[in-house]
Amino acid sequence: MFRVSLSFLAVSLLCLGLADIEITTLDPWQELRRIAVGFLTPDVSVLYTFRGAMINTVTFAFCGIAVGVGAGSVLALFFQLTAVRLLCAFVRAIHEIFWAFLFLPVVGLNPMCGVLAIGIPYAGVFAKVYAEILQEADHTPLKGLPAHTGRLSRFFYGVLPVIYSDVKHYTSYRLECALRSSAILGFIGLPTLGFHLETAFREGLYSQTPAMLCGFYLLIASLRLWVKPKLVLAYVAVSFALVSTEINLRWDNITRFLGHDILPWPMRREGFLDGTGEISFPAEQVWEWVVHLVRTEALPGMWNTVVLTQVVLAGSGLFALLLFGTICRHFVSRRRFRGLSHYVLIVLRTTPEYILAYVFLQLWGPSMLPAILAILLHNGAILAYLTGQNANLVRLRIDSSRRKMNCYFFEVLPRVYGQFLAFLFYRWEVMMRESAILGVLGIYTIGFFIDSAIADDKVDKAVFLIFTTALLNMGVDSISQIIRRRLRVSAGTVLGRQQ
Repeated sequence: MFRVSLSFLAVSLLCLGLADIEITTLDPWQELRRIAVGFLTPDVSVLYTFRGAMINTVTFAFCGIAVGVGAGSVLALFFQLTAVRLLCAFVRAIHEIFWAFLFLPVVGLNPMCGVLAIGIPYAGVFAKVYAEILQEADHTPLKGLPAHTGRLSRFFYGVLPVIYSDVKHYTSYRLECALRSSAILGFIGLPTLGFHLETAFREGLYSQTPAMLCGFYLLIASLRLWVKPKLVLAYVAVSFALVSTEINLRWDNITRFLGHDILPWPMRREGFLDGTGEISFPAEQVWEWVVHLVRTEALPGMWNTVVLTQVVLAGSGLFALLLFGTICRHFVSRRRFRGLSHYVLIVLRTTPEYILAYVFLQLWGPSMLPAILAILLHNGAILAYLTGQNANLVRLRIDSSRRKMNCYFFEVLPRVYGQFLAFLFYRWEVMMRESAILGVLGIYTIGFFIDSAIADDKVDKAVFLIFTTALLNMGVDSISQIIRRRLRVSAGTVLGRQQ
């Protein structure tokens, strides 16, 4: 365990030396002062003005979760099949914004784009987690059922009551994630809260941003008050009713996208030049196109994505190790201070890393530094919260040292460190996806090349680069699972702690 930590720390330090962390803005402090003044003078009226965007944020999230839960539940029943596992790994390896990029040419800039962008990757996530919950569930109640009980009855009477609590908690957690995803989809033009946040930041309307962010925090914090199991179906029905009126789906867009736009340019070039639109297959030219794209865009983008990911992996871990003690009863006796630290961590983990990176970009320019801090703060807060909750369960011996430093290093940390590493490596693949998507903001990861391809209307390049991103994420996820197995901590245990 110690060797694993040192190895990853050494790799992260090496990557930090290779990372571009240059500050390119001339006077970031002036912009920081403007942001600070805006946060001290929030314009609360925008919450009413942009109420439609807030409603869209909620409806997109509910519809996306419904699609994800429905498809994921079915896939979970067949998760033992290799093809299903690979399919789920592939769809969840692609970030929601990349999925939105893929759906934009097909369905246009409308609610269906946002719903599918959330629902499809979440289906892969739900399939994996639900399958793990089913696998780790206690099957003892099944022994009490009659021998000839049907499969449906066995599930509803022998399995569902056992797994219901875990499924409910994880689905609730994913609803919070879906709200964050729904919000940031506004940054690419969808009518959610992120659209107005991006506009406010771009135009320097810094009094509007704190009001919208506070409204978003209150929305997340209030979920437990109004999202009840008995009302969920009603919320989903209303959400679909609200978005269904704006859907305009054309079959010819689907056929053109699948049968023409995503094909490599050499296959479409002759048909484009002579006006026939015919497809050919010049194998040598297609191979040259692939090699050139891999050499000039895929490899540089993947390299920078990996460098950024490894830096934030270690940074998030160190940040969590420094801060988890502030919410642990063994180190902070005053409940008020623990409560304050707890709320700070909640704000950091609730704020999407995309928004944090956007703010830091205004201050320091498009280097890796804004991305490092954004991903580090967001994931570090999640890890600190989970580790702090775990540390609160530790019972100290009567003769344990009263010195906080000794208690930290010799009593608490050794007992929670294995679980902490499991948390950290579980987030590794998530950090990789976040590193890739921040390229959309101008940071030189693979998302930068994907965004450029979309801007140039080169869908074939974008699809190829998104595919390579998915393969990269799947590789990291596989390595993460191997490490967690060696640590002897199951993914189900880690997921259970996220509540």
